[in-house]
Amino acid sequence: MAKDKRVYEIARKYDVSSEALLNILHELDFKVKSPMSLVNEDMLEAIERKFSEEKEAVKREYKRKKKLIEARRSKEEAKKAVKKKKKGKPVFRAAPPRRGKRPTKRRKVDEKEVEENIKKTLTQMAAKLPKRRKRRQEVGKGGEEELREVRVSEFISVAELAQQMGVKPTDVISKCMEMGLLVTINERLDIETIEMVADEFGFQVRQLDEYGADLLEEEEEASPGAEEPRAPVVTMMGHVDHGKTSLLDYIRKSNIIAGESGGITQHIGAYEVELPNGRIVFLDTPGHEAFTAMRARGTQITDLVVLVVAADDGVKPQTVEAIDHARAAGVPIVVAINKIDLPQGDAERVKRQLSELGLVVEEWGGRTVAVEVSAKTGEGVDKLLEMLLLQAELLELKANPQARATGVVVESKLDLGKGPVATILVQNGTLSLGDPFVCGITCGKVRALIDGRGKRLKGAPPSTPVKVLGFEGLPQAGESFHVVSDERKAKEISLKRQQIHREEAYRRVRRVTLVDVYDYIKSGQIKELKIIIKGDVDGSVEALSDVLERLSTSEVKVMVIHRGVGTINTSDVLLAAASEAVIIGFHVRADLRSMELAAKEGVDIRYYDVIYEAEEDVKAALEGMLEPERVEVPLGLAEVRATFHSSKVGTIAGSYVKEGVVRRGCKVRVRREEKLIFEGEISSLHRFKEDVREVGSGYECGIRIEGLNDIKEGDILEAYEEKEVKRKL
Repeated sequence: MAKDKRVYEIARKYDVSSEALLNILHELDFKVKSPMSLVNEDMLEAIERKFSEEKEAVKREYKRKKKLIEARRSKEEAKKAVKKKKKGKPVFRAAPPRRGKRPTKRRKVDEKEVEENIKKTLTQMAAKLPKRRKRRQEVGKGGEEELREVRVSEFISVAELAQQMGVKPTDVISKCMEMGLLVTINERLDIETIEMVADEFGFQVRQLDEYGADLLEEEEEASPGAEEPRAPVVTMMGHVDHGKTSLLDYIRKSNIIAGESGGITQHIGAYEVELPNGRIVFLDTPGHEAFTAMRARGTQITDLVVLVVAADDGVKPQTVEAIDHARAAGVPIVVAINKIDLPQGDAERVKRQLSELGLVVEEWGGRTVAVEVSAKTGEGVDKLLEMLLLQAELLELKANPQARATGVVVESKLDLGKGPVATILVQNGTLSLGDPFVCGITCGKVRALIDGRGKRLKGAPPSTPVKVLGFEGLPQAGESFHVVSDERKAKEISLKRQQIHREEAYRRVRRVTLVDVYDYIKSGQIKELKIIIKGDVDGSVEALSDVLERLSTSEVKVMVIHRGVGTINTSDVLLAAASEAVIIGFHVRADLRSMELAAKEGVDIRYYDVIYEAEEDVKAALEGMLEPERVEVPLGLAEVRATFHSSKVGTIAGSYVKEGVVRRGCKVRVRREEKLIFEGEISSLHRFKEDVREVGSGYECGIRIEGLNDIKEGDILEAYEEKEVKRKL
């Protein structure tokens, strides 16, 4: 009975979501709270009546437009008949127009409209729609034109789109049916369909980067206070082992490089430095080429870039990469020529190399600031800091400390005692304890603020890197961070973003077509190395994943089937066992239970502290998966000087070995007058009456070639072997 059913069961019956059915019940003035609420008979009747009315409205609209089109055609045919009658020509009212006869002007327009609608639908189904022309709606008595705009995120429902445009959902459904799209009131539309439908109603679509961005913008604009100067955010970049971390070390009067594996920075670190003339925030990015993606993220949130180049080593490939990243981000570059204390250091050579890349230093008439420094002795460091503060003044960096805090995730990790922890660089406003926030698809409330030295803070002003505790989930590095007015709004935005994220992930699933099947068959020799990556921080996991996937070739492929932050657990081992994958732990290890399960299931777990060591091992594994290359190795040359026939074994070639050796079982080519006549294998080799393994140069022997009896004096025998050589990537 209806009274025994709940909202979600009725929603399942009508193939709509529980949320949509709740909205319908609220519109019908029924007080229901959740999908678990009971539905009585009155509610059920009202729901059935509502859906019936929606269907009937769509049908009526379709019939009305069909009648209008038929009426237009009849009217045009009548006018056409009157014109023919006036000219004295017979009128054939019931007969269709002759083939090849041009239709009337009005009929041409109708057919064109139908054809355009078909093209719209086919284009939307086959490929991305081209940019549509802007339509303007006349408003007011004066006929002034105003461009109407709807701000939407991708995959909003028909009901939400109708609400944004101020029209009925039935009108949107009818318009979709005209374009050949069958949709329901709760069905979510992609951005191309939204643009097409909105254009039909005279609206221009503005796509938001993520759900809730407009609400967050409004809250930020409504914040009190005026903008004030803020500290610059400086990123250290350059080639590996050119002294970036050592230089930052000297500035901060600490030693962090000793704690890094292999003396190479494995993570992005954000550090704040107080100076007599001001404050500077430094981002230390890894220098190894494997961390290109992490370096790129560093330039997205920085104001200045310090390009560290060693005076004894000069410009290297990663130096060029760092310059490209900084230029792409539009960030000013300050060059720090390090290691000038070394006797082999040549600063002039570095300046010359930089000028070839378009970075002409000021003393040579250019605009690039270059400072010669030594991270070991401290020479030139004060001048470098002075130049950074001067460049920051020229940029006129400002922020509003009274506003609600916004920032970006520099790094994130899962701490066993603290839970999800993220390093946030506050870009605007002041982040305080207890602030509710939204970060990507997750949300939370600030429980603690910790600076780079482990000191707890009560607030973090603009341009301050701080570790934040209180996340409900682990955010991704590079995601935006926004403080909102209350926890309810943060939760609402987070849940909506999670729903959209799931739908986008579902829509990204690629269906197999016949073309795919053909490609898979054609590339059937491709081998895959499946890998599961677990690390201590998200940025390192992302960088390691990118490095390993770049090792793929046309024959062997690296497939990262799962990556995450935290210790290796039993679910990772079970996934690896089911997928025949290898688990890589970067700065993390497996717990005892997972290790026992891995030993039982035969799952290989590898632990690494340096990214390039993992890269080398995976590269070696891929090389082992490659088919070995067969290489021909020449052995010797023999000349046939006599032939002997035997009824048991066939023809035996009495030969003289002129070069190298001839071995039993080796491959042989037979040439006669420089023409290849046979390729085969030496089946037997004799010296006098003895069966021997090989015969060297300058000796005579009897050779029997398998499958060849037509051998003559003067033939040349080329002996060779085929060896399998391990291939390299």
